[in-house]
Amino acid sequence: MSPHDTARPLAGLKGALRYVRAYRDHVFVVKVGGDVVSDPHVLDQVAAQLALLHSLSIRIVIVHGGGPQATALSRRLGQEPEIVAGRRVTDDAALDVAKMVFSGTVNLELLCALRHHGIQAVGLSGVDADLLTAVRRPPVSVKDDAGVVRTVDYGHVGDIQAVDARVLTTLLDQRFVPVVCSLAGDREGAVYNVNADTVAERIAVATKAQKLIFMTGAPGVLRDRNDPATLVTFADPDDLSQLMESGALQGGMRPKVEACIRAVTNGVDRTHIIDGRRTDSLLQEVFTGTGAGTMIVAQKEKATYVGGELAE
Repeated sequence: MSPHDTARPLAGLKGALRYVRAYRDHVFVVKVGGDVVSDPHVLDQVAAQLALLHSLSIRIVIVHGGGPQATALSRRLGQEPEIVAGRRVTDDAALDVAKMVFSGTVNLELLCALRHHGIQAVGLSGVDADLLTAVRRPPVSVKDDAGVVRTVDYGHVGDIQAVDARVLTTLLDQRFVPVVCSLAGDREGAVYNVNADTVAERIAVATKAQKLIFMTGAPGVLRDRNDPATLVTFADPDDLSQLMESGALQGGMRPKVEACIRAVTNGVDRTHIIDGRRTDSLLQEVFTGTGAGTMIVAQKEKATYVGGELAE
């Protein structure tokens, strides 16, 4: 190998050092989408990236849902799921599926993948240790993807009322990685399906996370959902609100963008939306100036810099 060939990776290591120093001992909340978990090869490379972050003393909380897996199981059971504005309507049968898939299959698959890469992870739901307290969502007026305003009863879907993050900080202090599925309980013991993007956002705020990262099946926020060249690499809430009003953000991207807006408005330094299926996208987003998807900050003109470059 020539000196030129060896200089390139060494330069990359040196370039990452400023980020390592800036992120050490800080909390990153990483929401892993169900479409990322569904591919064993992708899940393995995501777990490897998380293991690297963990080895650098970054305190990681993983949040997941499992929408594609829940949809597949519902259909195998003869039930067609209903999703309005990116959020699942949860009747009695759909709640049973959510319990089986979220706190069962998907959570366990994530734990196994992390264990393979040397991470001691602990599976949780929002019901554990009163982590998430929710109330049943009343019927709400929603504009669906067709632009029609309608009243929707989401069934056993909860809105988060409170977050008690003590179980997370206890685990993080002992170098464990919590893996939280998107189920919550109320004070009477009922269980609710909660949008996983919202769970990630509320946990990020409660743990004073430096970053909230959404690993999705999309490259980030697109001005035209059919054209990857329209990727928005850097945005603030005003930019995203304009995109939502224009109708450019539909389906599952809407709850993610809404969660990003709330998170940066409530103290999370950075939020990111990246394609979790792309090789090393998490590392590229965290440790390079170019990034791999969309980064959202509270105000673009007040964004901070690390090492002379815009910090991720």
